[in-house]
Amino acid sequence: MNRRTSNPSDWAWNILVAGSLLLLVILPAQEAFAPTEAGGFLALATLLPTGIGYTLGITFLSSATAVLVGFVAGMGMLSPRPAIRLMVSLYTETLRGIPLLVLLFYIYYALGEFIRIPALLAAVVGFGFCYGAYMADVFRAGVQAIPKEQAEAGRSLGMTERQALMQIVMPQALRTIVPAVGNQTLGMLKDTSLVSVLAITDILRVGNEYAIRHFNYFETYTYIALLYLLLTLILSRLLRKVEKRYSQKA
Repeated sequence: MNRRTSNPSDWAWNILVAGSLLLLVILPAQEAFAPTEAGGFLALATLLPTGIGYTLGITFLSSATAVLVGFVAGMGMLSPRPAIRLMVSLYTETLRGIPLLVLLFYIYYALGEFIRIPALLAAVVGFGFCYGAYMADVFRAGVQAIPKEQAEAGRSLGMTERQALMQIVMPQALRTIVPAVGNQTLGMLKDTSLVSVLAITDILRVGNEYAIRHFNYFETYTYIALLYLLLTLILSRLLRKVEKRYSQKA
């Protein structure tokens, strides 16, 4: 039997994707999912593309920000200067100790008293710096997993410390960094549901407004949950392909 098709995780992924797609298509047509008011449950499906766009946009922008912040902070953890390591430690410990929802409120509403911050920017900054605090350890651990002799060999060939890091150490460290960053990105996709409190028209806010208007909470949130599940499954498969690409370079 083909190893790919016999893998239980692949079977589970295929079943969940097929089931989610099937339910997302047929549920709007079911009478039980049609509200008594005008509009029909199909109206929710027509509103969701906007919500999906905001959800995915925030996810990828925040992930890129978190990777950049995490890389800088991770390298700061490895700095020979105690002052830099102290500043990075203060940042990571502070952001890890503040709930993400509280951080979003603080950036958008508290800082909003002094400077106008667009909701989308507040969401990206909040997610980027919160997840960046966790990714800092990912980059630090990935670099430290590579034997020091690798960088020393590069410097003996005339490379600067930065060149040795970027050309020798990081390409090898990515084999352990990429899977961890992928897991953080998956978590971020699900956590983007928090941005609905900032009046951003993401998937959850679209569904919540529809449910309140038509009083069909069970049906609406079932549909929203299935949509999040499908997006997470698709993203997880894409990230697995990226992870496999780097693992083959080992």
